[in-house]
Amino acid sequence: MRFALFFLHFMLAITAFSQQIALLKYNGGGDWYANPTSLPNLVQFCNAQINTRIEKNIPTVEANSTALFSYPFVHMTGHGNVSFSDADMKNLRKYLENGGFLHIDDNYGMDVYIRNEIAKIFPNQPLVELGKNHPIFQAPFSFPNGLPKIHEHDGKPAQAFAIIIKNRIVLLYTYETDLGDGWENPEIHNNPENVRKTALQMGANIINYAFSN
Repeated sequence: MRFALFFLHFMLAITAFSQQIALLKYNGGGDWYANPTSLPNLVQFCNAQINTRIEKNIPTVEANSTALFSYPFVHMTGHGNVSFSDADMKNLRKYLENGGFLHIDDNYGMDVYIRNEIAKIFPNQPLVELGKNHPIFQAPFSFPNGLPKIHEHDGKPAQAFAIIIKNRIVLLYTYETDLGDGWENPEIHNNPENVRKTALQMGANIINYAFSN
């Protein structure tokens, strides 16, 4: 156990310097591969606008893999079912409790599944909704009204939920906003440029928070 924690801290220290992020592959049938242009565009925006040095290549990592510990930030999205095995949940919990960060962006249709899986990972740590004054909405770009609405589905407000451990967000779940659609190439969803810019700025705030906390 002591070696495992040492290894995690060592790998996170290395990747904090290289600033590489990854996409989470999961089981259950959901399209974990949705929005293929979103993360590359977000990386490009962050490197240009907030002086990150994130690797342009976005690797895929599985929830039960030791490779998970190589990335300080992991992104997850999709429209459908999500299923984590016991090994997945144990590995994700260890990763998140020891410095990792998981951003889950509901691409519409994931909510009914992912909430159950999050509850299995952290049975004693409920999701809490972030208030609009949380630091993740304040820098480097200001969002005084909290999480922005990017893509309309059901007429519901955008909400940001989190698992917080020792005053640090370890898991961020963005719901009814569809940030990833806003990160994609402009011709895919035909979002107005100001909407796309807003999505990228909010993504930059999430990246900034993950790398700074």
